[in-house]
Amino acid sequence: MTTILHHVPGARSFRILWLLQEMGITPEIRTYAIQDGSLRHPDFLAKSPAGRIPALEIDGEVIYESGAITEYLCETRPEFGFGRAPGHPERIPFLEMMHYAETIGHLIGGLNLQWIFLRNPEDRSDTVCKLDARRLQGAIAPIEALLGRQDYMLAGGFSAADTMMGFTLTSSQRYVRFDRFPNILAYLDRMAARPGHRAAKALDGPSNLPARDFYEVGA
Repeated sequence: MTTILHHVPGARSFRILWLLQEMGITPEIRTYAIQDGSLRHPDFLAKSPAGRIPALEIDGEVIYESGAITEYLCETRPEFGFGRAPGHPERIPFLEMMHYAETIGHLIGGLNLQWIFLRNPEDRSDTVCKLDARRLQGAIAPIEALLGRQDYMLAGGFSAADTMMGFTLTSSQRYVRFDRFPNILAYLDRMAARPGHRAAKALDGPSNLPARDFYEVGA
């Protein structure tokens, strides 16, 4: 049975592409662009009702939301050890990091809207941009402290919390200068060196987002 990943290069679906590669699963990739309307097509909305990626077709199921997909993959493929099942001593920090990745991601999404997706740049709010960039920096700071104590999101080693958070931290670099976060920079280097990450990057494809590498937003 073919595994199909509905994917936008450089977007949240990279989390799933990376985790699949860590598990030795290479999906058929169907690529979309956020700005061309393809995510609003009825066929895609039947798979992801909010018109957002990723959606994953696997095991005869269609699953959307990167966190839900990640938990499903970990629970159905426990032999890889990338999840933390109920009763595991790291179960709570695993769930916390999985969902904290989306707390940070929500702030990135707001900044993406202001800087990348507004049709009229004059509608951009400098105040909102500065506040959200400062909130983003504040949300990242506890991860810097955490990585001063351990090499991964969990003390027990690499997990799917890293595929969730690793992508989020990489995306944060568009709006926050990471020279103040040396532990995170070292962490991202470790993640990029993983064979699974390298394989996912090779499959990812060039980003079709009209974005700059960095936006100076007063953080």
